[in-house]
Amino acid sequence: MSQREIFFQIVSATISILFRLAAATGGEPPTTVPGVVIDHVPASSGLYVGSPSIAVLPNGAYVASHDFFGPKSNEFTKARTAVFGSADRGKSWKKLSEVAGAFWSSLFVHRGALYLLGPDRHHGNILIRRSMDGGVTWTEPKDRATGLLRDNGEYHCAPMPVLEHAGRLWRAFEWRHPPVGWGVNYRSGMLSAPVDADLLNADSWTNTNFLPSDRTWNGGDMGAWLEGNAVVAPDGQVVNVLRVQTRSPDEKAAIVRISADGKSASFDPATGFVNFPGGAKKFAIRFDPQSKRYWSLASIIHPRHRAPNPGGIRNTLALTCSDDLRQWTVRAIVLYHPDPKKHGFQYVDWLFDGDDLIAVCRTAYDDGQGGAHNAHDANYLTFHRIHDFRSKTSALGEP
Repeated sequence: MSQREIFFQIVSATISILFRLAAATGGEPPTTVPGVVIDHVPASSGLYVGSPSIAVLPNGAYVASHDFFGPKSNEFTKARTAVFGSADRGKSWKKLSEVAGAFWSSLFVHRGALYLLGPDRHHGNILIRRSMDGGVTWTEPKDRATGLLRDNGEYHCAPMPVLEHAGRLWRAFEWRHPPVGWGVNYRSGMLSAPVDADLLNADSWTNTNFLPSDRTWNGGDMGAWLEGNAVVAPDGQVVNVLRVQTRSPDEKAAIVRISADGKSASFDPATGFVNFPGGAKKFAIRFDPQSKRYWSLASIIHPRHRAPNPGGIRNTLALTCSDDLRQWTVRAIVLYHPDPKKHGFQYVDWLFDGDDLIAVCRTAYDDGQGGAHNAHDANYLTFHRIHDFRSKTSALGEP
């Protein structure tokens, strides 16, 4: 038996014992949620935790956010996003504010100010807000001069990285056209703005054409592309690296090329797909100048859970890396639970913090109140620190 198999047998056996103890006493299993809990929303509320994002303010404080989705939410009309702060490097958190009309939104810091960028609702308009007090109060996007960047609706994304490169800020979006169904009609695009521009002014932002996908791509295994990452490729060109929805467990990402002026996007289906562990779920990619590698935290499929339709398997979070954006290696298992039905570690947003990675995770886990509705419909926002991430060299690395 390999070392890896022994490790996962120990994890599975430990959790099994906890469940048997709970059954013997007639109660819920003991709850030890991985990481630091930022927010907990019981499934019984009809609200689920979505869209984690994290930023570090100039004074070193951390800010995190998540939105609410589910049957009791307003995600399709005027979504809500909660914002939290930590003054002790993630050890404890307090709620700072709640923003109405924000969904799938990214936190980022630019020129000393904190911004929140994303749609106002599920398939909505693109809005940007600015906070000068660390997330306590926010500007209100009323028109094209104050943060209403695109008002033709039907935009999709997740809290994706905002990249600064070649004097511009870059952020990927999808546009649903025609506005029918989920995924198959998503067109991939990129917005960008000069770094010294007024980011609340819609005229500051340029967008590429929005590219449709084709069901015949990837050998006919092409459900959708979505939740793209703005990344600088090894040749210095900005690319958009997208999640690919597939039936096969051999997960993929798609690499769309973006012109230097931010006005054109192009894709070659013969060369644009790459093998990407966790590619059927949202992932964030960032480049580390020290290691000269691209890094990601992705919800991979552990071999014991390998099955069709990998987008629904979210119980294993891994640290992955690449030298060239095309060949990816799993470096360490960060979070794992043997049950893929009601446990999930997903939609992770993260940042470099010296030799560590800091991350926020949409976590579906036991809570003593029946747990999560399912692996997708998370009940926690959790914070995690991955110490000395560059030294992780095997899938059995300690979390």
